[in-house]
Amino acid sequence: MGRKRWSNKILVVLLAIGSLAMVIPFAWMVITSFDWAARIRIPFPPRIWPLDPSLKPYDAAFMNVPLLKYIWNSVVVAVGVIIVSLSSALLSGYALSKLKAKGSGIVLVAALSTMMIPFEITMIPQYLFFSRLHLTDSYWAFYLPALNYAFGTFLAKGIFDQLPGSLREAGIIDGAGELRVFRVIFLPLCMPIIATLIVLQFLAVWNDLLWPLLILNTPDKYTIQQGLAMFTYNRGTGKLPSITMAATTVSLVPVVVLYIFLQRYVVESVAMTGIKQ
Repeated sequence: MGRKRWSNKILVVLLAIGSLAMVIPFAWMVITSFDWAARIRIPFPPRIWPLDPSLKPYDAAFMNVPLLKYIWNSVVVAVGVIIVSLSSALLSGYALSKLKAKGSGIVLVAALSTMMIPFEITMIPQYLFFSRLHLTDSYWAFYLPALNYAFGTFLAKGIFDQLPGSLREAGIIDGAGELRVFRVIFLPLCMPIIATLIVLQFLAVWNDLLWPLLILNTPDKYTIQQGLAMFTYNRGTGKLPSITMAATTVSLVPVVVLYIFLQRYVVESVAMTGIKQ
């Protein structure tokens, strides 16, 4: 018992250190975003309180770049990608798990093999493909590639494998079609994993800079990451740390709000160990 107590204490200390390593940079960013004195040079060592507390960095951030417009554009892109990718992943995962079609294992391996190809290799072919279709500078260049969400398919198949096949058989006997069985019986049981996939996809789209930088040419269609990139090379704002920190803090608000609403489901998906028939 004594050894177990000490091991638990050591584990708590290590987890606390890891938490501080993640929290301190975030806290430094927020504190600096309210520090008007840091508009010329970023303070080091970090201050635990702004030297000159002010909302001027936020005013300057919104004055230099239309952040709300770029945030809205990112939300539009993220929502579309989430709808397309989750629909594809859940339907394909259900089909691979419950329909037992011939060659389903080969299809799953082929889909998973695409995850091993770096995006930098397929980036130029994808750009040329959308260019030939005249879909550059369009959000369709984000939505169409989302049809291939191999990780989501793999994860959804694992969840559907854990659900009893007798649920599907009972629905079919009652006269329900395959899509209705999927929508009414299986989909409500997958809410935790759906929430997890939503968070993962939202973060992936929200933090992406390379593909939007390549595919979008019209400033009115820029995403938030392109907007934040302007603070490093546009209008001379790259030398204003507190303003950059203010813009970055604003860009994180939708991510935090989304996670707060879906936190319960994400925790459930992590704690889920399986359902026995």
